[in-house]
Amino acid sequence: MSYYQRHVFFCVNQREAGAACCNNFNAQEVRDYAKKQIKLLKLDGKDKIRINNAGCLDRCSEGPVIVIYPEETWYTYVDKEDIDEIIEEHLKNGRTVDRLKI
Repeated sequence: MSYYQRHVFFCVNQREAGAACCNNFNAQEVRDYAKKQIKLLKLDGKDKIRINNAGCLDRCSEGPVIVIYPEETWYTYVDKEDIDEIIEEHLKNGRTVDRLKI
């Protein structure tokens, strides 16, 4: 049995010299926003949801990216509204957000 129901990894990698990477899209800021929202919704903690930083997830051309386990679902996003949709649909209700899936 997993400690968390779902574990969300946000790539926040920053590459040198302007190379493609998730943090070029404010990934750390968006990750911090997601973590705050999960706490506000009281969805954080054991048997619930964990939001984590990740180094490079090696999908730079599709970035910014997150991956959610145990489903192994990969998403990209444009803004905080996309993250709100992922929280509502996938994390709260278990439904994949097909338009953001990669």
